[in-house]
Amino acid sequence: MTLRIHALLHNPINTLGSIEDWIRRNGHELTLIQFAEELVGDNALPDQDSFDWLIVMGGPMGVYDVDKFPWLKMEKQFITEAIEAGKTVIGMCLGAQLLAESLGANVGKIDIKEIGWTQLRLTEPGSRHPLLKGVPPQFTTFHWHGDGFDLPDGATSLATSDYWPNQGFIYQTENHKQLGSWLMGWQCHFEVTPDSLKTMIHEGKGISEQDMREYPKSVQSPAHILEKTGEFATDNNAYFDTILDNLASSYKLKNESQSRF
Repeated sequence: MTLRIHALLHNPINTLGSIEDWIRRNGHELTLIQFAEELVGDNALPDQDSFDWLIVMGGPMGVYDVDKFPWLKMEKQFITEAIEAGKTVIGMCLGAQLLAESLGANVGKIDIKEIGWTQLRLTEPGSRHPLLKGVPPQFTTFHWHGDGFDLPDGATSLATSDYWPNQGFIYQTENHKQLGSWLMGWQCHFEVTPDSLKTMIHEGKGISEQDMREYPKSVQSPAHILEKTGEFATDNNAYFDTILDNLASSYKLKNESQSRF
C-alpha cells in the first residue's frame, strides 16, 4: 500500500533526515512545504484529502512565537484540521509540541535544556504498545530542546528521560480508531543523520557556553555530539524506521479489512 505523506518543515536546517530515506525506500509518495519560504504555488498548504499521513518536523521557534512567525497560526489550524479528518499525524520535537497543543495540552519553556545524545526509556505502556514492537526498552537518542509538552488528556505516555518526563505520546480519537490512524509525538530527534546533525550544529542557533555551564549534565558540547554521532545515529534511525514500519502495517491492515466489507 502506497502512502501519501505530507511534511511540514520550519527551516532549511531541520530536515526529514532518515524519515525521507524510509519514505523513498518503501515507495511512498512525499510532498512537503517549507514555512521559511513564501507559501505560494507548490509551497502552499495542500487539501486535507490529498495525503494520508502528516509529519511535522522541528525548528528553533516555540509554539508561542506567533508574533515572530505569523504562519504558526495557519499551521496550527492545518494540524487541527488534519486531526479532525482522522489523519495520522507524527510530530518531531517542535512538531510534537504543536500536536500536543492541538490536543489541548500545555506547551512552553521548561526548567531544563536537553541537547545531545542522551538515554530514553520506554514507559511500561510504551514497552507494551504494538507500534513500538522491536524498539528496545532503553536506548540513546538525540535531543535539542528547551520547551516541553504536558501529556494530552487521554494520551498514552511512551517514553521518559532523566531530564524531562514527557518524551513521547500516542493518541487516537474515535475517528482514528475506525480509520486505523494515529497521533504520535516525540520530543527527541530520531531522524538525525551524521550529515543533517552537522548542519544543525554548524548552521543552527548553536550551543552556548552558558547553556553548557548551566546544564552540564544535559547539554553537551558540539564536539562531543559529533564524536558520538557515528556511535548512535544508525541505531537511532533504525528504531524510528521500526516505528514507521509498525504504523504503516497497522494502517494497511485496517484499510484492507475495511475494503472487504
